[in-house]
Amino acid sequence: MFQVRRSDSVSPFRWAVIALLCLSLAALGITIWIMVDFLREQEIVHRLIQQLPDEAMSDARKLAGELKWQFRLAMLVVLNVIATACAVALLSRAYSSSQASLRNIKILASDILNSMDLAVLTTDLEGTITSCNRPGYEMLETTETILGEKVFDVFAGVPVEAFRREAMANAKSNIANKLFRDFELTKGDHTKTLRGFCQPLTDSNQVEIGSVLQLRDVTERLLIEQQIHRMERYMGMGSLAVGLHHEIKNPLAALSLHVQLLDEQLLKQNPTEETLQCLDVLKSEIGRITGVLESFRDYASIDTLHLSDVNVVSLLDRMISLVSPQATQGNITVLVQVSQDLPSIQADQAKVEQMLLNLLLNAIQAMPDGGKLTIRAAAVDNLVHIAIRDTGPGIPDNLMDRVFDPYFSTKRNGTGMGLAICEKIVRQHQGRLELINANPGTKVEIALPIEVT
Repeated sequence: MFQVRRSDSVSPFRWAVIALLCLSLAALGITIWIMVDFLREQEIVHRLIQQLPDEAMSDARKLAGELKWQFRLAMLVVLNVIATACAVALLSRAYSSSQASLRNIKILASDILNSMDLAVLTTDLEGTITSCNRPGYEMLETTETILGEKVFDVFAGVPVEAFRREAMANAKSNIANKLFRDFELTKGDHTKTLRGFCQPLTDSNQVEIGSVLQLRDVTERLLIEQQIHRMERYMGMGSLAVGLHHEIKNPLAALSLHVQLLDEQLLKQNPTEETLQCLDVLKSEIGRITGVLESFRDYASIDTLHLSDVNVVSLLDRMISLVSPQATQGNITVLVQVSQDLPSIQADQAKVEQMLLNLLLNAIQAMPDGGKLTIRAAAVDNLVHIAIRDTGPGIPDNLMDRVFDPYFSTKRNGTGMGLAICEKIVRQHQGRLELINANPGTKVEIALPIEVT
């Protein structure tokens, strides 16, 4: 139900109807009692008239006539009281019917608001919350009522109240270009992106009595948009990679062959140390270019996954064993929290190993002065969730949107292809990979489906 503040007092109108009905019934009873007295008096006067002398008959008949008129007036009062009682009864019935209709409308409105996928809150002019639907409580992850509290207190640290005031001021000025805004709401160890909309709340006389605040969780939507954006860039790079690989690889192979022949010829003529160093530079640079070209081809190629049942627990144990010596050497504590009943997943084991090893090495390299590497894994909703967290300096917020771009790296000696290839491998498995600033450090969240369709 749509939660609103309730009043414990009974409606004054209902008490007024009940009081009026009681007064009408009391008046009816008193009037009937008076009529009975009139009938008794008329009977007494009739008996007296039969016993009076003729000279007193005139006055007796006048008294009898007055009693008849009083009885008729009493009957008129009875009719008025009955009519009033009927009117009160009809009024009470109409009131009950209107109350029932109002309750049905409230229930209907509550069910509609609770079925929406966005939080709807109403406030008064001072920013006090007067109502909130069920998705609002789910978004705030609380079961305690927030009715009567200030928006500023409920959304502590998030400028929702400032946005509400600005939106209300813009509405008065007929400015509608600043009514939408995105907010970052942190709950526990995860952050939600909320898109807010605000408009005035008015009564039947179009008098402003508060505001209506709507908040929608667009975290998944923004993530999908980012994935689509990366996919568009990836698709554009496919044809480019084919062309570059063809145009560069052949000349590079020829260059490598001629450098090798030159090296063999120079060795026969006792070259100087400087000449040998120049040849070593040529060889290393040719090797580096070849590696860059191969990584670019691997990123942009559309290869087929070789799916098989992969035991996630065994896979993680093997990857952790591979990086443990390097972690120990770097004074890094490895904390593993892996559920032993994790289901097997359908995956390309070689590619998943490549992805996990790359992410674990990135986490270790992010802590040159030591730290803690935490690895968690659990199964939720037909997905295996793997989280890798380091305690390094983290990634600046202004660079977070670029970490999956090819050839972008925050490391001095990095190629910038590691995370891009990891994201591609997860995407090929119909999964999801996210990077989150964990304060301190960086947290990588991987979600892989148990079955790939």
